[in-house]
Amino acid sequence: MIQRIQTLYMVAVVLLGAVLPFWVALWTDAQGIVVFAKNEIAISIAFYGSALLAALAIFRYRDRKSQFVLNRLNMILNLFLLGFFVYRSLNLSGEALVSEKGIGMLIPVFSIVFLVLANRAIKKDEDLVKSVDRLR
Repeated sequence: MIQRIQTLYMVAVVLLGAVLPFWVALWTDAQGIVVFAKNEIAISIAFYGSALLAALAIFRYRDRKSQFVLNRLNMILNLFLLGFFVYRSLNLSGEALVSEKGIGMLIPVFSIVFLVLANRAIKKDEDLVKSVDRLR
């Protein structure tokens, strides 16, 4: 389980979803209030959901097809999160009171990249197993 590269990619997604959003600022309001994921309940639930899906996919290592599907669902969840962040960043004003977009808004992008890499490795394992089955 741990010796497979997709497990390491999914562990990175778990860490990105469960730990990092609560240490890195998502954005700063026009009033100067720094917003973390713990301040917004819907965002924190989405990040925890992403981490939970990745952890569940790690422990489904015997069933590569369900691992693949769970990672796809996780990508969709991260795309919704990314869409919300893009919408939110477009609504943050950039007037005299400068609001800042935090680096935490990029967490879904990194999660999607790691999930794509994990799915590519899962697909490679599945193709390898199918090729060995043909030789029997």
